Amino acid sequence: MRSLTTDQKIYFTLRLAVAMCFIGHGAFGIITKQIWCNYFAVFGIGKDMAYILMRPVGAIDILMGISMLVYPTRAVAGWLVIWGLITASLRPLSGEPFAEFIERAGNYGAPFALLLLQGGFKMNFKQLFARMDDHVELDPATLTKVTAYLRAFGFLLLIGHGWLNLVQKQGLLNQYHALGFADAAQTAQAVGLLEVLAAIMVLIRPFKNILLVFIIWKITSELFYPKYEMFEWIERGGSYGVLLALWFAVKKAPALSMLWPFKQTSDLKAY
Repeated sequence: MRSLTTDQKIYFTLRLAVAMCFIGHGAFGIITKQIWCNYFAVFGIGKDMAYILMRPVGAIDILMGISMLVYPTRAVAGWLVIWGLITASLRPLSGEPFAEFIERAGNYGAPFALLLLQGGFKMNFKQLFARMDDHVELDPATLTKVTAYLRAFGFLLLIGHGWLNLVQKQGLLNQYHALGFADAAQTAQAVGLLEVLAAIMVLIRPFKNILLVFIIWKITSELFYPKYEMFEWIERGGSYGVLLALWFAVKKAPALSMLWPFKQTSDLKAY
C-alpha cells in the first residue's frame, strides 16, 4: 500500500479537522447546551424556542461534519467557513470577550485552508458539488498560500486562547482548580503569556520542532474541561488540524517558516 504524500497528509488532516469541529459542535446542540440560549437571543429568539431549535441545528452540523468524512465537497466546506464565522461571531455579539471569536479561528480556518488546497474559490456549479480530489498535489504557489493562511489562523487561535487566560475566563480558572492548582488566576496568567508568545512565534517563524510542542500542548490541554470533556475536545479539532497541517507544510518546505513575507515561490521549486 502506497504511503500518503505530504500534500495528502495536509489535505486529510484538514478534512478530519473540519469533520471533528462540526460533529463536536453539533453534539452540543443535541444535548441542548444551556449557553446556546445566549446565541439564539442575539436573533431575538427566546429560551423556549431556542431549546426547540438546538437539536435540529446540532443535527445539521453533525451531518455536515460526517459528509466531510464520507463525501467531501467544496460546497459543504464553503458553507462551514461561513457557518464557522457566524457561530464564532455570536460569542462577542452575546456579550462574551472578542477573544472568543479569535480563539475559534480553527473552526473557520480549517475549511478555508481546505478550499484553498482544493483549488481556491473560483469554480463552477458542478465543481462545487463534485467530490474533492484525494490525490492532491500542491504546486509551490498553492503550498505557499495555504501555509500563509495556516500561520495566520494558528496565530489567531493561540493568541485568542492566551487572551482568554490573561483576562481570566471563568471556565479556564475552573479547569486549573480541577487540576489542583492552588492559585488558578496566577496559573492563567502564566499560561496566557506562554500562549501569546507561541502565537507570535507561529506567525513570525514556526520552527518545526517547536511547532510540534505547541500541537501536543493544544491537543492535551483541551482535554481538561471539567464538563463535556470529550465533546469539547472533538469540537476543537479545527485548532489541532490547522497546527498539524502547518507542521506538515513546514516539514515539507522549511523555507516557508521564514520571516513574513515568505520567500518567492521560485525559491520553493525544490519542494
